[in-house]
Amino acid sequence: MAATKKIPMRMCVGCREMRPKKELIRVVRNSEGVVSIDAKGKAPGRGAYLCPEEACMERAFKTKALERALEHKIEQAVFDKLRESITLPQAEQ
Repeated sequence: MAATKKIPMRMCVGCREMRPKKELIRVVRNSEGVVSIDAKGKAPGRGAYLCPEEACMERAFKTKALERALEHKIEQAVFDKLRESITLPQAEQ
């Protein structure tokens, strides 16, 4: 009898839905306070997850949910970069 592999689940800070970790975009704040997109999901620092949908990203921006999750003020440039990464197909990232 083969054991089933457990799929790691994470919550989107925009829509608050649990989804498999691989389906979400990770945003990370490192120890210097720099906020960036973590494409591989392995960068050290405090992370938060977003669905790859523009509506979730906009909701996280309006409600400041991403700022609360990362415990840091997020610049508009980071949100612009997030918006660009969402509009690109996932295979290109």
